[in-house]
Amino acid sequence: MALSKLQRRARIKRRIRKIVSGTSAKPRLSVYRSNKEIYAQLVDDVNGVTLASVSSRDIKANTKAEASVAVGKSIAEKAVKAGVETVAFDRNGYLYHGRVKALADAAREAGLKF
Repeated sequence: MALSKLQRRARIKRRIRKIVSGTSAKPRLSVYRSNKEIYAQLVDDVNGVTLASVSSRDIKANTKAEASVAVGKSIAEKAVKAGVETVAFDRNGYLYHGRVKALADAAREAGLKF
């Protein structure tokens, strides 16, 4: 029997987290995507602290893709202010396509390296 959508995403998420969590020298840029909004946060896994977070709820945009780009730029600016230049990108089980890719590209353009 085939896996449900949530089970498939959970399996992918565990596989990604095994790789990303071992990078203790740099924080993790975690992305969460809902049907309406997109959220990004910088997490220091060693200390268990969120360094910065941004959500599309605070940003006025016409489309979801534009909101994703704005969130990517905003999280990169906050990261640079916090003294973080390199991060480990955690796509949280989502495909690297569409809004997740737009957020990642905007964060790279704004100064983050991953």
